[in-house]
Amino acid sequence: MTTAQKSFTTPEEDLIIQDAFRDLLDGYIASNHRKKVEIIERAFNFAREAHSGIRRRSGEPYILHPIAVARIASQEIGLGSTSICAALLHDVVEDTEYTVEDIEQHFGPKIAQLVDGLTKISGGIFGDKASLQAENFRKLLLTMSEDIRVVLIKMADRLHNMRTLGSMAPNKQYKIAGETLYIYAPLAHRLGLFSIKTELEDLSFKYEHPEAYAMIERKILESEAKRSSVYNDFSAPITRELERMGIKFEAKARIKSVYSIWNKMEKKKVPFEEVYDLYAMRIIFDCDDHSHEKAICWQIYSAITDLYRLHPDRTRDWISVPKANGYQALHLTVMGPDGNWIEVQIRSRRMDEIDEKGFAAHWKYKIGDHDEESELNAWLRTIKDILDNPEPNALDFLDTLKLNLFSSEIVVFTPKGELITLPKDATVLDFAFWLHSQIGCHCIAGKVNHKLVPLSQKLNSGDQVEVLTSQSQTPKPEWINFLASAKGKTRLRAALRKIQQPAINRGREIFDKFLEENNIPLTNDVLTKTLGIFHAANRDELYLMLGNDEIIIDKSLAKALRRQNDRQRGVLAKIFRVNRSSADDAETDDEEVTKRPPVNMKQTYLLRYDSNGSNFKFSGCCCPIPGDPVLGFVDDNNEVTIHTVDCPRALALKASYGQNIVTTEWAPEVEGSFLAKVHIEGIDRLGILQELTHMISTHLNINIRRLDIEARDEVFNCELSVLVSDADVVNTLCDNVRSINGVTKASRI
Repeated sequence: MTTAQKSFTTPEEDLIIQDAFRDLLDGYIASNHRKKVEIIERAFNFAREAHSGIRRRSGEPYILHPIAVARIASQEIGLGSTSICAALLHDVVEDTEYTVEDIEQHFGPKIAQLVDGLTKISGGIFGDKASLQAENFRKLLLTMSEDIRVVLIKMADRLHNMRTLGSMAPNKQYKIAGETLYIYAPLAHRLGLFSIKTELEDLSFKYEHPEAYAMIERKILESEAKRSSVYNDFSAPITRELERMGIKFEAKARIKSVYSIWNKMEKKKVPFEEVYDLYAMRIIFDCDDHSHEKAICWQIYSAITDLYRLHPDRTRDWISVPKANGYQALHLTVMGPDGNWIEVQIRSRRMDEIDEKGFAAHWKYKIGDHDEESELNAWLRTIKDILDNPEPNALDFLDTLKLNLFSSEIVVFTPKGELITLPKDATVLDFAFWLHSQIGCHCIAGKVNHKLVPLSQKLNSGDQVEVLTSQSQTPKPEWINFLASAKGKTRLRAALRKIQQPAINRGREIFDKFLEENNIPLTNDVLTKTLGIFHAANRDELYLMLGNDEIIIDKSLAKALRRQNDRQRGVLAKIFRVNRSSADDAETDDEEVTKRPPVNMKQTYLLRYDSNGSNFKFSGCCCPIPGDPVLGFVDDNNEVTIHTVDCPRALALKASYGQNIVTTEWAPEVEGSFLAKVHIEGIDRLGILQELTHMISTHLNINIRRLDIEARDEVFNCELSVLVSDADVVNTLCDNVRSINGVTKASRI
């Protein structure tokens, strides 16, 4: 946030501050909000005096940050004077001697309430410990139901922090970019803040994958002339037809974001040149009467489909049934003159502003408790439902919420025709728990479109769903595998806990008594060790197994836990296996305790690997190898585990345990062989397998450990496991294999 250093502003900086505030005011005055300039000027002067002499890490006067946040809240989200004042004052209570009571005395209760909400969730969503991180996130979401403007201003604060992230240390950049991609971007998506969501994703990607970001950005610029030519050829007939129909409109090409292009390249395993849907055409028409918008959308749809061939499975009508975040538009996909499919998005000026500014735009149009707002309220109720029964484990809690934040949606109907929005891949059981916890707990089957189906049946948009229940039915732990919605999972876990509570209580008593009799204190290390021994996911699962007599604790466990306590006593104690190098090494139960200095989180950690061992561990989730962009996670034992930068687990760790992330770099002398997997596909022909193995084993001298190949209908797919020294060897292998006649694709998995 700030540095402790104070210094007075120069005349040049005073001029910059005044210009920034004038830009904020000019944007506000040009908006449709009631003009309350006087209170905004008072808030600015108050904040400037409070932050006087304080500078950001970049060296600029701190007051420029609140001004920038207020400008984003006003001009990019569309908020009014109350929010602008709260944004200007959002760090005053946290960073200065002023209190919330002082804010209320000067600016009234509403602004004070917003500043108080922002102070409670200050410093980003997350604090220093996982439990606090989850708790702070709960606070953030709970404020949404009280006044959603708190979260919208927090979005503006995060966006400006991301725009100025370059002045932070590398490990801080990883942490902030990670939690932004993991939580803030999905939250912006759910609130309908499309442009902010896109920028947050791009900025996070820029700091996590700088080389890939620069490459895609360069190729977008290089292909601009060709892309513009194709777009002009495609759009010209549409433009002429709409002008002939007398529709007032604006047409433009919407380019895919850098992050979404990279995502497609990764998922499809294709180079930039093979991402054909780089752009979509957006048509924004003017309409003064909201009731005519739907008819005009379909008129434009009809005109386009008269000109171009329609893709039958890629029409999306979000006008009749808006998305849960309020998004409305009509999407269709047609075949362009160059033979590629092109998406066209049709929307009114009102729909476009709601898409860009989310729920804040609804206030401008004064639509009251209309469909979009009631959808938001339904979503907030779902969030509160999750918060009432939070997961004890911070990562599980965040994963559960992420299910709800970034889920694609389907729309199904009750037997009476009531419309219900559920996440994609939702099942009959999700639907039952959506209706009520008791219906979910007693659900035995369902009827989808009048046909009897099991609980696990996945639903599709447009299905009519009926739930069948029985009072003798009780919830089962394995039902968790049938659920796709956060609401369903939360309600099932709550029901299971209620049923299992007597056994959990008995198990807790057994465990506490065991520790007391053996004089072992209950610490995190003792609990973690016990969970590992019995393969329990969390404390409640351990107690449940004990309470149901599924496991027995005895003297061998007591011995193991005492050993664990002994090892953790020194702050710098570190447990790892090494080759005995001197007679002075101390032996402790077949493992050696070696003291190592703590990892310096502010410096880049050099990864060493040779015949004597390594100073890190490989993660099992993403299988990194030397040369991959990786980051380190420092655990409680001061041991570094490495993950690839884009590993999903690493993303969660950055968001939840950001203070444990350290930037890493491979040492040049890394030695050894590492397992890598490659996917190869192409046209089958006689002798192609022999050419493949000869190329890899003989020509490239690479050790093949596993090869699975299958040919079907003249096409083959091959999964290859090889031992390599680094990532460059895998890239060379893929390049050489692609040169074999018949091979169409070769890429690392």
